[in-house]
Amino acid sequence: MLNEGFFCIKLVYNQLIKIILPDKKRAPATHVTRFRLYSPKNQLLLYSFLKFSVTLFRCFFFRSIRVDHPEFFQIKGPVLIAANHPNSFLDAILLDTLFQQPVWSLARGDVFKNNFLTRVLTAMRILPVYRVSEGVENLSTNYETFATCKKIFRDNGLVLIFSEGLCINEWHLRPLKKGTARLVISSWKEEIPLTILPVGINYSSFTRFGKNVIINIGEPISKNEVSLEGTEGQSIQSFNSILNERLQPLVLEISPEDQQTRNRLFAQPSSKLRSFILAIPSFTGWLLHQPLYLPLKKIALRKAKSNGHYDSVLAALLFVSYPLYLITITVLIQCLTGNSFLTILVLLMLPLTAFAFTRTAKH
Repeated sequence: MLNEGFFCIKLVYNQLIKIILPDKKRAPATHVTRFRLYSPKNQLLLYSFLKFSVTLFRCFFFRSIRVDHPEFFQIKGPVLIAANHPNSFLDAILLDTLFQQPVWSLARGDVFKNNFLTRVLTAMRILPVYRVSEGVENLSTNYETFATCKKIFRDNGLVLIFSEGLCINEWHLRPLKKGTARLVISSWKEEIPLTILPVGINYSSFTRFGKNVIINIGEPISKNEVSLEGTEGQSIQSFNSILNERLQPLVLEISPEDQQTRNRLFAQPSSKLRSFILAIPSFTGWLLHQPLYLPLKKIALRKAKSNGHYDSVLAALLFVSYPLYLITITVLIQCLTGNSFLTILVLLMLPLTAFAFTRTAKH
């Protein structure tokens, strides 16, 4: 069984390498060719597989996700989703799994360090946006990214942008940057019938496992609501004023020290009977997963606690390592006992007890 397991892992690894590594016979990627809207079939399969996998993982990482207008998740493009940015790349991952149509996300440009990472991230429908702090020489790439976004809009696609720019773990809407307005106004001037969908993302915690999330979706913004007369600066100010007005009520305003208000707003009542039934499975799940969770938590704290990316880094580590953890435990059980029934039972029990723990975890 060990040999079969290693063979399967090697097979999956080889397929992933074929998907994300460039063909040696091809010319190196350039700024013109690297943002491919219509990826090869294997890259589209990779995106679909990751979206399906993350959707399953979402059930274990979040206790609940409440949405005030879920019908907007069926919206068709061209649409620009303008959201606040409280929790690093977890914000984009969460929204991508909720919208029915594929979503292209804009991310900080310094992540795109080389051609290899560019191919991987583009295959995952992520495009770069550079700030001055990430190198003035890279700012020209933003024009290419915006041109790519407009191509997506013309194909009735969805793009996600974080209008505050930086990510900060807080319950507060920060001043909006100009990037969203520039992309919108440029698209409208090119006669693209773009709609802007304001979205507010709110987490019960930025450190606890099994958190509750509230997603508020506001009234869409259309071209006829914004004054495009006057200078570009005046148009940007007019748009940002409307977007800020729509986003403000969607983002909860809570002081970091006000735990009582957070508990009240994010509370998910649970019956005593349900809590009693899940008590033993929940404790079992907590116990069985400590060997995986504790080391990853320490890594995430050491790497990302100071920059506000802890939650997202921990989620990424768990997403990547949990399948390996399941394989390792079940292979060990099979090797030590030779009992296939017990091996299958453990394989099923691990995720089920993890799910039970998430349902009872305090937010």
